[in-house]
Amino acid sequence: MVFEVIDLLSDGIVPGINVEAVTPEEAVLRALGVEVKRNGTRRDLVARVYWHTPGNTNMVRLYRAHSVSPQQPADAIRINRDHQT
Repeated sequence: MVFEVIDLLSDGIVPGINVEAVTPEEAVLRALGVEVKRNGTRRDLVARVYWHTPGNTNMVRLYRAHSVSPQQPADAIRINRDHQT
């Protein structure tokens, strides 16, 4: 299925990223490299994901799976994850 991932971590307006995936969570992981879940707090909001089924457009908000402390920059988990060995 094709999902459109809207990156809410960016400072500006960013066009949606179309990603082939099985779930919205997998689409965000592939597009942004961030592990997400379906519930959380506003400060942990990572993306909105849209997908289409016959006659419907669906949307889910996804939140960072691992909460970021107020002292830690918003992109820190993504950066740290990219640099793991």
